[in-house]
Amino acid sequence: MNDFLDRLHHPQLGYRLLAWTVAGLMLFHGVSKLINGVGGIPGMISGLSLPGFLGYAVYLGEVIAPLFVLSGFFVAPAALVMAINMVVAVSLAHVPQLLTLNAKSGGYALELQAFFFLGSIAVALLAPRRGHVLASTQKR
Repeated sequence: MNDFLDRLHHPQLGYRLLAWTVAGLMLFHGVSKLINGVGGIPGMISGLSLPGFLGYAVYLGEVIAPLFVLSGFFVAPAALVMAINMVVAVSLAHVPQLLTLNAKSGGYALELQAFFFLGSIAVALLAPRRGHVLASTQKR
């Protein structure tokens, strides 16, 4: 049994799978915004007495940052940008659902947002120190 578990132990592969999953799925949201626009985000930002153009920062969190994570460069800062993007998204559009369950599935109403937020934080915490996916993850 130990031999089997030893063969399954691939922390670098696990980290890469997590990083690519979180960033790749986030990128789909960004591409949708590139194609269809940012919708009402600038209006929601304006409603907070902030300049509406800040709504276009969603492109940083959903396009640029995931591309950095996927490329393996500046992974930790890019993952933190993705996490901040999710905090802003929840703050703007999902506060009423924060402590609710999905009526159809019984799951947490914001499970996708929670996945993106916590997955991004995990990627930032696990990112190799040198900022590149191919850097060693062994202790120095």
